[in-house]
Amino acid sequence: MIGSLRGVLIERSGAEITIEVGGVGYRLMVSPSTAVGLGELGDETFVFVHHHFREDDQTLYGFPAREERVCFEALISAHGVGPSLALAILGVHDPAGLTTVLATEDLAALCLVPGVGKKTAQRLLVELKEKLELPDVDLTVAAASQPSPGASELADVREALAGLGYGADEIQVALKGLTSDGDASVLLKQALQRLAVNS
Repeated sequence: MIGSLRGVLIERSGAEITIEVGGVGYRLMVSPSTAVGLGELGDETFVFVHHHFREDDQTLYGFPAREERVCFEALISAHGVGPSLALAILGVHDPAGLTTVLATEDLAALCLVPGVGKKTAQRLLVELKEKLELPDVDLTVAAASQPSPGASELADVREALAGLGYGADEIQVALKGLTSDGDASVLLKQALQRLAVNS
C-alpha cells in the first residue's frame, strides 16, 4: 500500500495530477486547492497518499499534509460519503477549518460544499465528531486586513475553476475582489465558497 510519494509533478488536469517517481508516473486524484498548491510542472513535490481499493478499481488520492489524509479517511468512513465528496469537502474546508465547523456545529458552512444538503450536513456533524479528535478551538478569530493576490495566483485559480467546468462569467464573479495572503489554494477555497453560495 502506497503511503506517500516524492517525485516530479509532470501533469495536472483539473483535480488529477501525475507525479513521476523513478521513471514511473503515478496518477492521483486531489482537491482543487491541492492541485494549484503543488507548484509548477517540473517541480519536485511530495504528497501523502490514500490508496483506495474497490472490487474493480484502485485509485490514489494525494494530500499535502498528513492531517488532510486523516480527515479524508474519516470522511469516507462516514455513511454516504465517497471519495469524491470527501475531496469536495476538503476543497472548501481544510482540516483546521473542518475542526472549527464541527466544534461549532456550523451547518451552513458544511452546506457550502457542492453536493452537501442540510440533512447530509447534520449527519456528518454527528458522525465526524465521533471519528475525529476535536481539540479545544479558539472561536475568537480576529479579522485581519489581507493584501490583494498577485496575477499569477489569480491565473492559477482561474485555470483550476475552468478545469472544474465553470464558465467564464462564473469565474469572473468568483474572483472579483478576492483578497488573501496570496496563497492560491486559499483563493480557490474562497472562490468555491462564493460559487456555492450563488448556485
